[in-house]
Amino acid sequence: MCGFTGFIGNTENAGSILNKMMDRIIHRGPDSAGEFLEGEAALGFRRLSIIDLESGSQPFHNEDNTLVSMVNGEIYNFQELRKELIGKGHDFTTHSDCEVIIHGYEEYGTAIFSRLRGMFACAIWDRQEKKLVVARDMFGIKPLYYANMNGVLLFGSEIKSFLPHPAFKKEVNRDALKPYLTFQYSVMDETFFKGVFKLPAAHFMVYKEGQVSLERYWEPSFDVNEKPLEETVEEIDNVIRESIQAHRISDVKVGSFLSSGVDSSYVASVLKPDKTFTVGFSDKNFSEIDNAQILSDELEIQNINEVLNSDECFSELEQIQYLMDEPHSNPSIVPLYFLAQLAKKDVTVVLSGEGADELFGGYDDYDVRPNLKKYRKLPAGLRSAVGSAAAKLPEMRGKQFLIQGGLPVEKWFIGQANVFPEHEAARMLKPAYQTGPTVAEIVQPVYDRVKGKDDLTKMQYLDLNLWLVGDILLKADKMSMAHSLELRVPFLDKKVMETASRLPAHYRIGANDTKYAMRLAARRALPEVSANRKKMGFPVPIRNWMREDKFYQQIKSYFTSDEAAEFFNQNELLALLDEHYTNKANNARKIWTIFMFLVWHRRYFVSEQPDAVQVQLGEESALV
Repeated sequence: MCGFTGFIGNTENAGSILNKMMDRIIHRGPDSAGEFLEGEAALGFRRLSIIDLESGSQPFHNEDNTLVSMVNGEIYNFQELRKELIGKGHDFTTHSDCEVIIHGYEEYGTAIFSRLRGMFACAIWDRQEKKLVVARDMFGIKPLYYANMNGVLLFGSEIKSFLPHPAFKKEVNRDALKPYLTFQYSVMDETFFKGVFKLPAAHFMVYKEGQVSLERYWEPSFDVNEKPLEETVEEIDNVIRESIQAHRISDVKVGSFLSSGVDSSYVASVLKPDKTFTVGFSDKNFSEIDNAQILSDELEIQNINEVLNSDECFSELEQIQYLMDEPHSNPSIVPLYFLAQLAKKDVTVVLSGEGADELFGGYDDYDVRPNLKKYRKLPAGLRSAVGSAAAKLPEMRGKQFLIQGGLPVEKWFIGQANVFPEHEAARMLKPAYQTGPTVAEIVQPVYDRVKGKDDLTKMQYLDLNLWLVGDILLKADKMSMAHSLELRVPFLDKKVMETASRLPAHYRIGANDTKYAMRLAARRALPEVSANRKKMGFPVPIRNWMREDKFYQQIKSYFTSDEAAEFFNQNELLALLDEHYTNKANNARKIWTIFMFLVWHRRYFVSEQPDAVQVQLGEESALV
């Protein structure tokens, strides 16, 4: 696990600027640094040594030095690809798993990306054609950003690495704020920094002669293959166990995150690491430590845990938002930051359970409740009329039930977070920030790619393309790498996906539970109680914190600030905050979402100071 940054374009004092850019992501790779500088191309790499500790440094070169590459990630089928490529005459200079990408590209071109099994973001510079190719893994486990500004293409693992470059123009993307208030994360390809884009998952990008072109190289297919339940469960268990074994390959210590849910419990039970790691809060119903300790004891492995307190959490909020690059209001980011910090004291690699819900059907919204099934027996025309009318009503009990029962899934399901209804988000904002795409404009293109599929598949597909990559995986990467810790996600594996995509709906959602077939597979490794335990979802007691005066006052100082006045109608903000503080309503998620944006904005646009870059101006030098 590492990080890289670079640029293509004529830049004065390129070496010094590249080093400043690399320094911004030193947390991703504290063990060593490598760079390539030639003409208009500058590639910088920070390494966290995991495999081939002695000789796996980057950038990589091919045999005749016409290609240069950098890779952040792990390739789990590298041994078979390496053998195949050696058979075709390629010479490897390291034992690094990631070296297969440059030789694979040399042999197969961009077709190599669909053959990789693993998590990766990579950059390949063709010295002869003056062409840059960057690519991202099929699920979007590893991040990759780019910006084409002032004749220079910037690219890298984190946006913050662009800040020292003189071509970078730092500006808030006004269109990003309104959808963020609804989704709780940056949901568009263009980020909160205007002109900076995320490379979408399963895509590669080619940059040549100033032009950018993107192409998708993989698309999940959902082709049901009905098999007997027992045979299906056997297949699921086998493929998950094989994936976990593939994900444990490392030359450094490996551990496992462990919550009370079946996903991380399944991983830990198969992996059986020396140590598992858990954090929680002292507030009632906000800790998974006890359940994690019980399972660890049954597995006869050590559970390292820590109870977090609110003061230490608040003290790190600015740093957390800085590390995330963009505002992100999923409260679970906070304990995840401290969990990674805890694990790093003992290991360099951890396995975790992300992705099982999206692949195997684990979220509550996927499950059609009995009363909703009864409602859907009414005539479709009647339900549609009722659902359309309900959508126009103010927030009230039963509204969502009427909408879900009456309208197509495309009209109401936007993923696992829906903080501000769209009309309320607009009401919070000043007119200049009420722009940006509508919720429908964001979700409909995704739904269009699975027309004709059942509602469950449509919801899973939307979550795979938006929620998983934009929320779950992004925070997992950024919070683990903040502490130079490699996080691996064995459920998000090519072979596991192939198995999951063939499951009929009734094997995903059973009569009484979500992830029906996967839970049956997990029982082969887990005690019954652990296999059936409901996920708590990394609960964070933000609603309690906001009713403490010291935190209420801290948030209020942000809501009444000059920065807040630029974006928000402050009377609306204060009304939300005071209603919650006086226990008249639970506005915690709404308050937190706005608060996290303001914390992020202050860190990047108020506190941030430009790097001093020494440039040569003829005979003179200037500090800019």
